[in-house]
Amino acid sequence: MRSDGKRVKNLKPFFEIIPYIMDKRVDSMNFVKQELEAEPIEDYIRDCRTKGIKMNHLSVLVAAYLRVLSQNPELNRFVINKRIYARNHFCVSFVTLKRDGGDEESEQTVVKLRFALDEDIFTVSEKIHKAIADNREQTFDNNMDRLLRNVMRMPWLVSFVVGLIKFADRHNILPASVIEGSPFHTSLFVTNMASIRTNYIYHHIYEFGTTSIFIALGQPTKNLVMKDGEVVEKKVFPMGVVTDERICSGHCYANCFKQFAKYLKEPALLEQKAEQVVTE
Repeated sequence: MRSDGKRVKNLKPFFEIIPYIMDKRVDSMNFVKQELEAEPIEDYIRDCRTKGIKMNHLSVLVAAYLRVLSQNPELNRFVINKRIYARNHFCVSFVTLKRDGGDEESEQTVVKLRFALDEDIFTVSEKIHKAIADNREQTFDNNMDRLLRNVMRMPWLVSFVVGLIKFADRHNILPASVIEGSPFHTSLFVTNMASIRTNYIYHHIYEFGTTSIFIALGQPTKNLVMKDGEVVEKKVFPMGVVTDERICSGHCYANCFKQFAKYLKEPALLEQKAEQVVTE
């Protein structure tokens, strides 16, 4: 029994055997590119800001993903030691920058936040903005910073300690405090490449931890499309998505991506809490 989830039972034999055939995440990574229409997202962010509501691209993306996951619990699964588990909470890890003591942002850190499955976009945005503001202070240490600092106090023992943590994770004896502090034990890992003015990437999903999905949002580009018989430019956000194919079927992933795109075209749909949360 793990502190962050329970084993999924009564799976079809095909899904049960897949983690034995592909026993590493590097074997089971699928790469998907999605292009998000920029106009609906940017219009929504602009409208929120005129009303005095803090909103950014990351908040919209996380809120949309959270709503999809609330209706598709398979997305919140992970694989450890050839077994499939259902996570008992939803959390997101993302990279943010700390200030160097002046106006420049240099050192990076990773923030991990928990969300209730029925939360609306305003609550999601409030939590994300607060976490970013807190972590930009050079004197602020989050759970990951403290965990790494404790480990690196013993540089001569780092390999042993890391190996011990990996062993404990594989055998479900890793302390809950370590799982809580680890950004690699997360429902979703996100990086916003546009914030550093670069293109999307396909980011690997870590062998250590429980990350099953990684999203990298890239700098906006312009595509040529046909509209009313004319060729026009359309601004899009390219997004690289890497998934662990062992946690759910391709049909499930396809449906989830369609729902994800729908909410990103109409972010206002996320302003109300989810009416119902579907569980395993």
